[in-house]
Amino acid sequence: MDNIYIEYNFTVTPKEPGTEILIAELGDAGFESFVENENGVTAYIQKDDWNAAVLDGLFVLNSDEFSIEYNQSEIAQTNWNAEWEKNFSPIQVEDVVSIRAPFHENPNLKYDIVIEPKMSFGTGHHETTHMMVQHLLQLDLENKKTLDMGCGTGILAIFAEMKGANPIDAIDIDNWCYENSIENVERNNCKNISVFEGEAALLSNKKYDVIIANINRNILLMDMQVYTNCLNDNGVLLLSGFYQEDIPVIDAEVSKYNLKLETVIERNNWVALKYNKL
Repeated sequence: MDNIYIEYNFTVTPKEPGTEILIAELGDAGFESFVENENGVTAYIQKDDWNAAVLDGLFVLNSDEFSIEYNQSEIAQTNWNAEWEKNFSPIQVEDVVSIRAPFHENPNLKYDIVIEPKMSFGTGHHETTHMMVQHLLQLDLENKKTLDMGCGTGILAIFAEMKGANPIDAIDIDNWCYENSIENVERNNCKNISVFEGEAALLSNKKYDVIIANINRNILLMDMQVYTNCLNDNGVLLLSGFYQEDIPVIDAEVSKYNLKLETVIERNNWVALKYNKL
């Protein structure tokens, strides 16, 4: 039986940065998928995780800086295909990487990633995914053991393999993301990616040369010691899923474990950080 989802349609004024703030707060509240549009965002939460007070306490809904209106409805998981096909347009990163759905034309760039996102987060449209692709473009990943933590659609693990990473672990706590990552790994003919359902507890006794963690600030802070323990000397840690104003608290935590901040990419107040382990 398909899961039932609650769909919220938010109209946000002004759209930026209101939509980015709203998405971050909704993610912390348990919403797992987002589709931005010209008026704001549509957000999805499993009915089993939903309650009538799910929006209570969201700062942005009570802020005088933004006007936010919304409505909600129930949808079946299988209806999502039509929803994302309506909203998912192909994108390109630095004219080198294309990220598209199976029904989009191949623009014949150096790297072509085909993603069918369904209910998973990580189509490349969100700033954090886009910036992580930018970071990965600059790295030598040949034969680097790599972790994509909070893999969503598997897009970053897939791109890492395209750049030569091997072997790669892709992990997500959400079952739908786990299933979707497996589908997308197969769709892109990847051979070196292992997908797991779970959280940081799966990482005991694991070691990696590159760790990608595009999650959210609170999870990153909670699991930072686990990530850094898993990182080989001279390894690279890529972090995103938070705002520019969060950099000091993230950097203070990462710095405890002998890592040095090397590169910051910023996009619409979202940031992606590259750390090197000394």
